[in-house]
Amino acid sequence: MKIGVTGGIGSGKSIVCKVFACLNIPVYDADTRAKWLTNHDPEIRRAIQELLGPDSYTESGVYNRSYVSSLVFKNPDLLKKLNEIIHPAVGKDTDDWMGKHSDAPYVIKEAAIMNKAGANNNLDFVIVVKAPVDLRLKRIKVRDETRSEDEIRAIIERQVSDEERDSIADFTIDNDENAALIPQVLKLHQLFLEKSTE
Repeated sequence: MKIGVTGGIGSGKSIVCKVFACLNIPVYDADTRAKWLTNHDPEIRRAIQELLGPDSYTESGVYNRSYVSSLVFKNPDLLKKLNEIIHPAVGKDTDDWMGKHSDAPYVIKEAAIMNKAGANNNLDFVIVVKAPVDLRLKRIKVRDETRSEDEIRAIIERQVSDEERDSIADFTIDNDENAALIPQVLKLHQLFLEKSTE
């Protein structure tokens, strides 16, 4: 069984995934793998340089994230073309990884961008991790001191809305520092173990 975990920046989806990992559930971090692939996959590198020019990689050959961001975030068409290079490669990488973990009762795919389960993906269920925007802002400021509040708000505004995320959720986890997080994860873990044996 394949479970997606998503949520806005600062919602705590990575913490949720760490709890699942502590329960010996394999976790695929799509964003980290996407970064790795853009730096190490020669086909992706060639396609990105064709799309965005040689400055999309530094002289030492590292993906120039800040330069690429400065181009694509004000140009939705360019962002779409960049995603059309990276997303299929991450999709294939995910499938390969899931194949290697087929002995697990279920696996988790963590990603910032996700469709509803079964909509152009091979996910069985999607968990959305939720937290109020003010709390998310506070967490990101602590985590990334170089970003201003305006920058963080701009990132949140560019991401899909909470309403859009709610529409794809089979399950939600509240990470608002009022509801205890671990019991919510344990409850879902138990449910997924039961479903994996049906």
